[in-house]
Amino acid sequence: MNAPHAISRYPVPDVGALPEDIRTRILKVQEKSGFVPNVFLALAHRPDEFRAFFAYHDALMEKDSGLTKAEREMIVVAVAGANGCQYCVVAHGAILRIRAKNPLIADQVAINYREADITPRQRAMLDFALKVAEDSRAIDERDFAALRAHGFTDDDIWDIASVTAFFSLSNRFANFVALRPNDEFYLMGRAPK
Repeated sequence: MNAPHAISRYPVPDVGALPEDIRTRILKVQEKSGFVPNVFLALAHRPDEFRAFFAYHDALMEKDSGLTKAEREMIVVAVAGANGCQYCVVAHGAILRIRAKNPLIADQVAINYREADITPRQRAMLDFALKVAEDSRAIDERDFAALRAHGFTDDDIWDIASVTAFFSLSNRFANFVALRPNDEFYLMGRAPK
């Protein structure tokens, strides 16, 4: 491992010793990004959970949806900020900066999305996401009406809630294992190419 600090409280397996499907996925990510995000290595500690986590992740984050990929990342960053998840704020903040083509947006959303340079539609989306993350039992028809007023469909609302719930789980896991963000994430998407 190149980093001077452990990436997790739990052991990180050797990539070469992993089951073929997991090793292939990790190497493909490394080839595309130039490094292996630490979440892949931490979750590889338990291969069945790795597979389940990334299957659900991909189902939420890689599909065609009424939400853009940048908006889905915006949800992740806002929720991670509220949950105090350093790993997800840093890692998904990098992805948000790239997908939104905006070097400032991730920091604004992570700290206080209500003051961020986002649209009223995106603000409504994040208001709902934070309610799902922090007080889901209080959701009622007024929340749906507020989102519909901004053009969100019922499927979009499902997607907002699903991304929020999944990454709330992810935030808790990352905090539990003390998952350290890769240094590479901090600079990604900050300067125009």
